[in-house]
Amino acid sequence: MSASPVHVGGTLGDVIISALNRYPDRIAFVCDGRSYRYREVRQQVSRAVQALRALGLGKGDSLVQLTRNLPEQWFVMAAAYLLGLKSVTLHAMGSIDDHAFVIDDAAAAAVIVDGHFESRAQELRARCPAVTRWFCHGDSATLAPFWLAAGAFEPAPLVDETGPEDIVRIAYTGGTTGRPKGVLLSSRSMLFQALLSLIEKDWPDDPIFLCAAPISHGAGANIIPTLSRGGTFVMMPGFNVERVLEAIEQHRASVLYVVPTMLYGLLDHPRTRAADLSSLRSIMYGASPAFPTRIREAIDVFGPILCQTYGQTEAPSSITVLRKCDHDRDDLKRLSSCGLPYPGIQVDVLDQDCAPVEQGSIGEICVRGPIVMSGYWKQPDLTAEAFRGGWLHTGDMAYRDEAGFYYIVDRKKDMIITGGFNVYPREVEDVLAAHPDVAAAAVIGVPDAKWGEAVKAVIVPRAGAQPSAEDLIALVREKKGPVNAPKSVEFVAALPLTAVGKPDKAALRRAHGVGEGHVG
Repeated sequence: MSASPVHVGGTLGDVIISALNRYPDRIAFVCDGRSYRYREVRQQVSRAVQALRALGLGKGDSLVQLTRNLPEQWFVMAAAYLLGLKSVTLHAMGSIDDHAFVIDDAAAAAVIVDGHFESRAQELRARCPAVTRWFCHGDSATLAPFWLAAGAFEPAPLVDETGPEDIVRIAYTGGTTGRPKGVLLSSRSMLFQALLSLIEKDWPDDPIFLCAAPISHGAGANIIPTLSRGGTFVMMPGFNVERVLEAIEQHRASVLYVVPTMLYGLLDHPRTRAADLSSLRSIMYGASPAFPTRIREAIDVFGPILCQTYGQTEAPSSITVLRKCDHDRDDLKRLSSCGLPYPGIQVDVLDQDCAPVEQGSIGEICVRGPIVMSGYWKQPDLTAEAFRGGWLHTGDMAYRDEAGFYYIVDRKKDMIITGGFNVYPREVEDVLAAHPDVAAAAVIGVPDAKWGEAVKAVIVPRAGAQPSAEDLIALVREKKGPVNAPKSVEFVAALPLTAVGKPDKAALRRAHGVGEGHVG
């Protein structure tokens, strides 16, 4: 039976309007020496709404942006959410092939870039001739300035024109295993993402949120919770350890968002331990698994202020959470967990037949709840497979302990089958990262005539250290047994990263002769 209107909830737009009206005189955004009060943000969002409507964009149209972190990028995103446009944000570090694919796949009605990407925009215009509306944030010699047109409109009260099930965002997956997939996110899904964040992520009062990760990806999910608490969102154009430390001190930041590679960069930098970080109340991390030994090190350096969230594009940011109180520095096992389910979200570990596995056994994390996507854009077969058995199948293999905490052992596609045995790289990587001379580790399967696949470790040594391959192999053999022990070890200066800062296993596999058809 469908829901009665009396039971239908609000929308993401409702939350945006409420926040912008509630704190008119507070500072909402800071970026590159510029700041915007909440009333100014409300005015700019209103102008953007009117400008987009005047361009002929309406509910269901796709609006694509390619920018670095800018407040104006979010003003346009918010306008899209209110109008019922499908907001699409390209990863600034993505390839031109992926950018062109997404613009065409999303059937973009308009594209807005910032001046930094003007030359890229010209290439994209040539490759995407179906798009006739191209604009720029700021000045441009070749693109129409969006905000000049928007400035002609008088600010008006904001009105949400969407319903809970209207699609307001297409979030494209990373594309490391083929073409990106467009994930359809409804206003309902993104509303619950914001609400669950506010409930569970240990927010301080009046947060000053420092963000050096791209808001085009997961970091952007922190903007609406920050505004809902009357806080200030400080944007940085990219991650640089010294600039981040300076920004924490300058702005007295109370919340910092990082992906694990950023956290490791902070831990390994000599200035971090001398910086004044006393204003920090929370370090939120996620997007990829973190090594438990490095999380314990982070607790020692920053204090008991870490909060981890696990989600995926198809269930954005809100499957499980490991709160500050769950980060026991003396329990490495617990520090390897992705936490407990968010309230109101059903999570289970299922086998191939969608049946629950026994406690402690490995299966696939599957999810139900209001955060779950509406499907994949123009891919009904993939949508049906993802929703098989009435669950969202995440592709993450995991087990649950007796206390209800979940432990991800790896992506299903990253599992290595060697000599008929399953090896989960995450478990091997955690052992390797515990070695005092190892800064980071990645494990992949490579072709092997005898074993089918052989376990290979790619190691980033700590500064000045020279770990021994033999010692590392012996360590894994001792901790995990001979099947898991690497057959070879390679030392590198850095691991390849995706556009959003995750270790790029696909790039590592390609570099070692493993094709895209790899399933283990």
